[in-house]
Amino acid sequence: MRRLLQRVDGDALDAAISAYLQARTPHPVEPEAERGPVRRVIAVDGKVVRGSRTATAAAIQLLAAMDHHGVVLAQRQVASKSNEIPSFVPLLSGLDLRNAVVTTDALHTQHGHGAHLTGCGAHYLAVVKKNHPGLYAQVRELPWRDIPLGHRTRDHAHHRDEIRRLKAAAFSHLDYPGARQAIQGVRWRRDLSTGRLTIERVHLITSVSVFDATSTELATWIRGHWGIENLLHHVRDRTFGEDDSKVRTGTLPRAMASLRNLAISLFRQVGQTNIAAALRHTGRDYHRPLRALGLT
Repeated sequence: MRRLLQRVDGDALDAAISAYLQARTPHPVEPEAERGPVRRVIAVDGKVVRGSRTATAAAIQLLAAMDHHGVVLAQRQVASKSNEIPSFVPLLSGLDLRNAVVTTDALHTQHGHGAHLTGCGAHYLAVVKKNHPGLYAQVRELPWRDIPLGHRTRDHAHHRDEIRRLKAAAFSHLDYPGARQAIQGVRWRRDLSTGRLTIERVHLITSVSVFDATSTELATWIRGHWGIENLLHHVRDRTFGEDDSKVRTGTLPRAMASLRNLAISLFRQVGQTNIAAALRHTGRDYHRPLRALGLT
């Protein structure tokens, strides 16, 4: 098994896993006609397999597309001397993006990406930061104080008190392909054990018009993207110990990452959100067969 995984074609394995998971995913129920089409929300995010780093080679970097339920739809390995940007379009090329909303971090707020998504009949929800200074200044300097509040939530969990506020407004002059709205999200977080207060502001743009999504839906998509980032990083690292894995031979690091994606996606498809607890509930040591193969 180890020799097989060292030589398996990573692209073929990811394509097979993606096809299998999509075949298991039920089709969404069509809404009433006046409510418009069903929108699938897809997050694109990258992950570095830190344990695959050697003295002569950099760690493997992967770019994945996951729906906001946590099911992996596609994955692609980033070229060793490149970054995630050139892998964005090839990653999504095999997916049906019509009426979908693709959420991304600031790295993928690229004019070419926006044009590609709108050309495919998809929409985007993209973070804007200082790596695009002109667009960032344009969005940040909008008259946010005069724009009414569109959505507000307050949560109390994990010894924290959080208030999330969102404002959105239609602007046709944004310098980005197909942009229809600018968004400002503010998160107030107070640590109840220390009393420390942190305030985080984030600005975004979207091609979804004010007539096609409410502020509540926009807030749900933004929070959903952060949840997928947490799933990709913390679950794979803490639950499956990806960063502690020292496998480095051939295509084995990528193959193991793909199998972790498969396991996470299967748990999510059956409604398990706490994957660590679900593994404990089985009463089995899931590390044991992996240790026998020398894969952890």
